[in-house]
Amino acid sequence: MTEVAGWTSELESVFARVAGRFGRADLRWRMRDYVRGLLGRATRKNGWQLAEWAGHRTPDGFQRLLNSSVWDADALRDDVRAYVAERLGPDGVLIIDDTGFIKKGTTSAGVGRQYTGTSGKIDNCQIGVFAAYATRSGRALVDRELYLPKAWTSDRDRCRAAKIPDERGFATKGELARDIVRRCLAARLPAAWVTADEAYGQDWHFRRLLEQLGVGYVVAVPKSQQVKSLAGIWRIDQFIEEAPADAWQRLSCGDGAKGPRVYDWAAAKLPANLILDPDPPTHYRWVMARRSLSDPDEIAYYLAYAPIRIEIAELARVAGSRWAIEECFQAAKNECGLDQYEVRRYIGWYRHITLAMLAHAVLAALAAQAHRDTKGAAETHQPSSRSPWRRSGDSWTLSCPVPEPTTTPSPTH
Repeated sequence: MTEVAGWTSELESVFARVAGRFGRADLRWRMRDYVRGLLGRATRKNGWQLAEWAGHRTPDGFQRLLNSSVWDADALRDDVRAYVAERLGPDGVLIIDDTGFIKKGTTSAGVGRQYTGTSGKIDNCQIGVFAAYATRSGRALVDRELYLPKAWTSDRDRCRAAKIPDERGFATKGELARDIVRRCLAARLPAAWVTADEAYGQDWHFRRLLEQLGVGYVVAVPKSQQVKSLAGIWRIDQFIEEAPADAWQRLSCGDGAKGPRVYDWAAAKLPANLILDPDPPTHYRWVMARRSLSDPDEIAYYLAYAPIRIEIAELARVAGSRWAIEECFQAAKNECGLDQYEVRRYIGWYRHITLAMLAHAVLAALAAQAHRDTKGAAETHQPSSRSPWRRSGDSWTLSCPVPEPTTTPSPTH
């Protein structure tokens, strides 16, 4: 009963925190019922079932909350982000990824036939670009943007029917991700790192923005990723192929469902860029690879930008933290109805998603508190061995590439 009282107290404190975003008392009570419903045990968290769970005769009140009442979903998003930062603590990782929402029909804002990892194929869906914030205490979603394909933004009548603002033009997923990063860091989210999968990691503009903002990153890239140096342009897999056997270190990149996730890792610093970097540099760029223990041919590739005294084990930890956003998607969809909405309008999508993020943030805060209450268990840490690749002091450096250069530049370098 004490634990249940603690949950109730946390939820009430969150409602008090965001109450000012809803100007009328009836709106505040409707928001409370909606979020409680998202956290409740309704079989499917759509309008009718949430209304029944809350004791409403019809879902009309919830439909007005999402579609026509006056409140600012972006202001609520800012509250969610601040709440997550407060409850999960500083020095976390900001993780960028997208997820799909499978839909029927053609009228939901942004819907269309496009690839989504949710189903692993081209499907009729909406795509949302999200950011999650993860620390050792937990992880939660902190920002979101709806991707609008060109088939939508080039058809203004279709956009107006879905209540998409006239000023909203086409933006790639990478551009939406950069907007999210700028917003999170401008709001002083205490992220020490950014990570993302190769869809975002291969984007030079995304990486360069992070460098300009002075935040470290470890991002996945495809094996064909080209790396530029003063001596030429090389593919990242060519660099890794030339790594000697003792350049590989066995490290854990964090705990998974079955314990430590251990891989072999190789990493080497790149020379400082005389044009982009200060003198002396405060950060170095790195190439990295992660090799499966069970299948040595299974190799993932990364580019990193990190403070000069970084340990390779820390880079591996940041790379491994990317799984946390997948856990956020799974938990928010399964536990908080993130994908179980029936709204079709643009504003309705943002409002439902933000309220679901708020519900998920409460679960993350409660889990973080439970983690702090049981803190003291030993953390798994694999000692790292220093191996010479191109040794420079106590780390490796790629100062004179070995492979034959490819001469064709790439926009992804």
